[in-house]
Amino acid sequence: MNKPSRISKKSAWQATVKVHHLFPFSKMAQDSVGFSSDYQFWMQKLSVWDQASTLETQQDTCLHLPRFQEFLRQMYEVLKEMDSNTIIERFPTIGQLLAKTCWNPFILAFDESQKILIWCLCCLINKEPQNSEESKLNSWTRGLLSHILSAFRFDTKEVGLFTQGLEFTPADYYPGLLKNMVLSLVSELREYHLNGFNTQRRIVPEKIRLLSRICIPLVTLPDIEPLVEALLTYHGHEPQEVLWPEFFDAVNEAFLLKKISLPESAVVCLWLRHLPSLEKATLHLFEKLISSGRNFLRRIECFLKDSLLPEAACHPAIFRVVDETFRYALLETNGAPEVIAAIQVFTGCFVEALEKKNKQLKFTFKTYFPYGSPSLVMVLLQHPKEIPQELWHQPLKHISEMLREIVEDQTHRSYGGPFECWFLFIHFGGWADIAAEQLVMSEAEPPEALLWLLAFSYSPRDRSLQRAQTMAEVKAVLIRLKKLLGSPSLSAEDLQAAAAESRDRDPRPPLCQQLIRRLLLNFLLWTPRAHVIAREVLTLMAPTDELTHEMTGFLDQTLYRWDHLRMEATGPRKLARELLAELRPAGSAV
Repeated sequence: MNKPSRISKKSAWQATVKVHHLFPFSKMAQDSVGFSSDYQFWMQKLSVWDQASTLETQQDTCLHLPRFQEFLRQMYEVLKEMDSNTIIERFPTIGQLLAKTCWNPFILAFDESQKILIWCLCCLINKEPQNSEESKLNSWTRGLLSHILSAFRFDTKEVGLFTQGLEFTPADYYPGLLKNMVLSLVSELREYHLNGFNTQRRIVPEKIRLLSRICIPLVTLPDIEPLVEALLTYHGHEPQEVLWPEFFDAVNEAFLLKKISLPESAVVCLWLRHLPSLEKATLHLFEKLISSGRNFLRRIECFLKDSLLPEAACHPAIFRVVDETFRYALLETNGAPEVIAAIQVFTGCFVEALEKKNKQLKFTFKTYFPYGSPSLVMVLLQHPKEIPQELWHQPLKHISEMLREIVEDQTHRSYGGPFECWFLFIHFGGWADIAAEQLVMSEAEPPEALLWLLAFSYSPRDRSLQRAQTMAEVKAVLIRLKKLLGSPSLSAEDLQAAAAESRDRDPRPPLCQQLIRRLLLNFLLWTPRAHVIAREVLTLMAPTDELTHEMTGFLDQTLYRWDHLRMEATGPRKLARELLAELRPAGSAV
């Protein structure tokens, strides 16, 4: 026999066209006799193809591929109407046929044959095996599926002949096959999503579930990402989740470790469909925030935005889970400044994401903050940069009055107690910082509304009498500081004396002392005369590492807020940067 001539790409394409004319796709056989006849024919063909590896056999395989693919499609239409036991009873040799098909690289490489073969194998899976035989069948079927999707190799003699004949190398061929397979499955999932109520196009839930299981070890492959995304965004009409929990775990782990890139829509679907993944993502973020420290708010903002949690939190269900985690952390740490800072930065990123989606907003703010007064939430959501600085006292006064009425008036218990009001307020803690600046910069007598707001923000659990004492202490310190502005000279000792406790009064509570230290630092920043003695005052204010850490956090937070408000404050900003650089350990990033 003469040696066959080399097959060119053009000749192969022409041969494929002829095949379509010689063997036109037939409609699905309606009677079992016709299908059984085709079944026996292809069983014999597969045995011949399996036993020979000559080029002639491979050419015969290629000529029959379109017709065999149509047979696979017909077989799927028959199998999908039966359970696995009925299939085995009616077609005892179905396992041999499918196994021979799975191990034939030419069939797997042709058009949609691989996808249809996966459909057929899924029909053999028994959802709830009742005995060892059914379990063995499930295991055997999953083995074939794993072979198709992950163990399909291209170093066999048969494939070598095939790729050489078409002038392709394995390196050229395999990526194309994988890409086409993934795109085909993605197209099918999306088509069902658009035509979900069309029963003729219905995808068997078991097939979706099995596909998600097969993808578990493959989720980090770049070529598989479109399929992972399609599975995550797939919405069927099943009452229960169809995707494997381990699939969600694998995708979430890969996403958190930056081994896979997913669009926001797919990440939101992941966290909405699998609560453990959302909880793990939130805890993962907390670990990063704790390691970054309170005194690097820009780094915290980068971590938050990189996590996609603020964007995903635009969906109320995700926001509530993240917010409850913050609440728990706040209670466990007794209101640690690091947690409060993280809440405020998260809220800022969340509101920013919400504003970008303003036209698409489908939920009221009540769904995000169910325990807060709707009118109070709307006032707090106002961004200070959208209000002229000379008018900031108006929303501050309004916020203070509303909070005070809810906290001290027993008729407003529907909005929770003092802690709930405070928890809502600290989300927008920038207003408290502005109140402190307003008290220091104003030449008028300190307004009671701002004094109350600051006292409440620092110590929400205080009763009315305790809060009144704090307000009196703060007011007295502010009056003494303003008197110093009229003196011919200003020293660090003068400022320390102005902020000192009165000997005829009880010692100040720690939180009251912290509030007064913040007011004194604000005075240093906003009083030009005090700039020359700022370092000396700071040395007196922060004799311990703990107080140094507190001052560093305040300066970092102040600069962060000024940047977001786009405040000029040239002198105060310059001083704050210099002090922060001196307080931070050498090598720390600003």
